[in-house]
Amino acid sequence: MSVLQRINNPNDIKSLDLSELNELAKEIRDMIISTISNVGGHLASSLGVVELTIALLQAFDMDKDKLIWDVGHQCYPYKILTGRRDQFHTIRQCSGLSGFPKLDECKYDCFGTGHASTSISAALGMAKARDLKKEDFKVIAVIGDGSLTGGMAFEALNHAGHTKTDMIVILNDNELSISPTVGGLLQRLDELRTSQLYNRFRKEIADSLNSFSKSAAKLVKKIEESAKTLLIDGMMFESLGFRYFGPINGHNISNIINILQRIKEIKGPLVVHVITEKGKGYEFSEKNPTKFHSASPFNIRDGNYTSKSDKISYTTAFSRALVDLASKDNRIIAITAAMLDGTGINEFNEKFPDRCFDVGIAEQHAVTFSAGLASQGMKPVFAVYSTFLQRGYDQIVHDVCLQNLPVVFALDRAGLVGADGPTHHGTFDIAYLRHIPNMIIMAPKDEAELQHMLKTAIYCDSPSAIRYPRGEGVGVTLPEELISLPIGKAEILKNGNDIVILAIGSMVYPAVIASEILEKHGISATVVNARFIKPLDKELLLPLISRIGKVLTVEEHSVSCGFGSAVSEMIVESGLSSEIQIRFLGIPDRFIEHGDRKVLLSNLGLSPEGIAKTAMEMVNVHSENILVMQDANAWQK
Repeated sequence: MSVLQRINNPNDIKSLDLSELNELAKEIRDMIISTISNVGGHLASSLGVVELTIALLQAFDMDKDKLIWDVGHQCYPYKILTGRRDQFHTIRQCSGLSGFPKLDECKYDCFGTGHASTSISAALGMAKARDLKKEDFKVIAVIGDGSLTGGMAFEALNHAGHTKTDMIVILNDNELSISPTVGGLLQRLDELRTSQLYNRFRKEIADSLNSFSKSAAKLVKKIEESAKTLLIDGMMFESLGFRYFGPINGHNISNIINILQRIKEIKGPLVVHVITEKGKGYEFSEKNPTKFHSASPFNIRDGNYTSKSDKISYTTAFSRALVDLASKDNRIIAITAAMLDGTGINEFNEKFPDRCFDVGIAEQHAVTFSAGLASQGMKPVFAVYSTFLQRGYDQIVHDVCLQNLPVVFALDRAGLVGADGPTHHGTFDIAYLRHIPNMIIMAPKDEAELQHMLKTAIYCDSPSAIRYPRGEGVGVTLPEELISLPIGKAEILKNGNDIVILAIGSMVYPAVIASEILEKHGISATVVNARFIKPLDKELLLPLISRIGKVLTVEEHSVSCGFGSAVSEMIVESGLSSEIQIRFLGIPDRFIEHGDRKVLLSNLGLSPEGIAKTAMEMVNVHSENILVMQDANAWQK
């Protein structure tokens, strides 16, 4: 029996000797690599914390103590070792394990995560609750150096140091979030190197060892790193009220266990600085941790992804258009929040490094930074995942829209993202943006329209947002020349007399296919690509709605406060509400689980067949068998 097969709960680790713990680390890596090569997932981040996870479970009692993983994308070893080994092959699949910590999945997941920089705040809250209830357990937060760039983490450190609460913060330092970590934290060593005191100290040491040049160079390097730790890293945390320990090798199980055992009875807030390598143990993820941060299924032998498509992604279409526009206008600026690759800004960064800004995991700052740029006549484009922009809501209201500054929000991953699940589904952006005065919101039906919309947004002189889905486009030919679309103008894609299907963004093509299905059942539908959620095209829509009388809105967004709500409000304001039958198709009022995106959409009635079925109900045509178009299964990846 392998060592891993003997671990059925975290306390089983405590009986293992050092050689068995090291073998366990190897077996965990093998399981993670093998599984993720088949189903995809967060590989590099999980491989980097295998030894740290083992040491934490060996040093603490997970039946009593509380362990919080910041972001949570590095929790795969933890899931395997906390009773979920035999389910691990289901990770991120429908009805399988979540790819992130989840409260209702396992008693050892004590706090759900998915967004960054939250762990220290949550840990402090748990620790204060423990003290008020006079209970006895340890609280440990594991946070990466990337997450430490988020302002919320500093707010929590400041509060925890002030309260002197017993808690442990593990700083998992791998110099990466998703893209390489940026910001002042990494520049402090350069500041230290340029200080007169430090350089005099360095020179005196080197001079005294001059006769042993090679040894001197190595020793000076070690002194430099030690001085960095003592004078910079440690001082920062100590000044906030924490006791600092480290840095220590995050892949030496024995050393990690020893220091955790020694410090866990020390009172007050503590920081343990652990140095790890993202992607550790798999050659290709070590060399390219960004590619293997959230990996698609891949071939273990060569590290290449196993699925290929001739269609480009929406992200790539956006990236190409942004680079093209920026090559003709030096006012265009790209901003991202630690997501250079994920949002497609990396190519822009290579071509225009002086006009590209990765601000770290700091969406609030990114929004107001963009507002500052716009106030000076620049054309800022903030590329961000829909779910992450939620963190900058106050700044969107006060710093952008209230001042009517022309910031462009490029909302990648709008709608259901699939296997990452509810923490990453972008299903609320219309709701949190469309009620803000001055905001223009649009959504393209395909990757070509996305490129036109980007030019439209950049030159519309108002705050604007473009929402587009994850994954590949529909395969249309990209335009040779970009045009600005008329603001608030929709287009009719198909004419009919029985029902109006108003679709937005990723639901436009499914709606067209649905209309073809309806034709097979003798129903003629008008299909409209709304293009704009705000403002709506009242001139086109109201006469159409008034004439036909039956309206079905379709969106990959929450029905509550979404596109359908906007259409309904327009109808009521026009005085037509008593005459119109209207139905909304979209995301219901609940959080949607993780799983294959197409399966999730079909389950929600957002496939062509689901749209057709709802339309048939509205026109009182009932059929047990919805006829399926031959190409219906290719409607969306």
